[in-house]
Amino acid sequence: MQGNSPQAVTVLGSTGSIGVSTLDVLARHPQKYTVFALTANERVAELAQQCRRFNPRYAVVASEAGAKELRELLAGEVSTEILQGVEGLCHVASTDEVGAVMAAIVGAAGLRPTLAAVEAGKKILLANKEALVMAGPLFLRALRVSGAQLLPIDSEHNAIFQCLPYPCGGLEEVGVERILLTGSGGPFRTRETGDLHKVTPDEACAHPNWSMGRKISVDSATMMNKGLEFIEACYLFNARPEQIEVVVHPQSIIHSMVQYRDGSLLAQMGNPDMRTPIAHALAFPSRIDAGVPALDLIAQGRLDFEAPDHQRFPCLRLAREAIDVGGSAPTVLNAANEIAVEAFLQGRLAFTSIAAAIEKVMNSAPTVELTGLEAVEAIDLNARELAQQAVGAL
Repeated sequence: MQGNSPQAVTVLGSTGSIGVSTLDVLARHPQKYTVFALTANERVAELAQQCRRFNPRYAVVASEAGAKELRELLAGEVSTEILQGVEGLCHVASTDEVGAVMAAIVGAAGLRPTLAAVEAGKKILLANKEALVMAGPLFLRALRVSGAQLLPIDSEHNAIFQCLPYPCGGLEEVGVERILLTGSGGPFRTRETGDLHKVTPDEACAHPNWSMGRKISVDSATMMNKGLEFIEACYLFNARPEQIEVVVHPQSIIHSMVQYRDGSLLAQMGNPDMRTPIAHALAFPSRIDAGVPALDLIAQGRLDFEAPDHQRFPCLRLAREAIDVGGSAPTVLNAANEIAVEAFLQGRLAFTSIAAAIEKVMNSAPTVELTGLEAVEAIDLNARELAQQAVGAL
């Protein structure tokens, strides 16, 4: 923010759950923030409603047909300029007027605009974990070159960030022994493993604690979401895989913990509401109201912890193997998972076959070094083709 002027914010993926929560926080602080641009893939009607409320300078949709529909819906109502495609996304993520970018596009589609924001030196509120999973070394190199500020939005990574000193030159340097990455275990933590092949998309999307989109809800049900977060945490905090431990915490009250060598264990706690990490990152290093009720520990009563069941959740093992191998392996893992989850949601793949399809692709795709963005996208495309074949075979 310059002087007393509100900071201009671009919300990439404004119609998703993170985008909606971001707009809720922004609306609570009109003196501090203004909405510069909103973007959506296919939810044009919802994007139109957001444009009517926030009157952004730009709105971006994926296709020419979507842009035409949005112009018709908004005709004569707002002054918003409508752009389309990846070029439009990159423009609203990197233009000079923007101070902060919420990167909340789900999946590989968020990589290019998020990198555009990084290269432009913006304050990046990173909710798109796939950008780091797919292209971690390239992403971190771009951060170092541009001097962009990266603030994690995933509740777990935001919690770790809050439990570490800032800036943090390295885990050993500040006395950290390990990071405890918590996860709820999703809706099938206690379900009979023999019944998991019968799981329906609606059951998989019924998360016990969080309200999320369908793709990330399925990832939570398989615990691939925790696997992707494991990889992301390695990049975000310059941590070796053996320095991170996944802990199942069904209540989702402790969002993650950091253990120090003196015996201290710092935990960040709060109600399971994404507005808390969003508000923290928006205002950092200050604090603002997020609209989230205070945590009532007496009413909560108890907090439980257990080790993850790797037989029940093989995706955790696959993610650990991918980051251990390095290079293109996490890129392949992410691409295969996106295709497998899409097939499951479409009724073309059993829930228990998601991990099987991913493992098949990981075993068949060669591991290479990530030499540039075009190479990452080529690896991603090849892995998606292999995943389509794997889905068909299963």
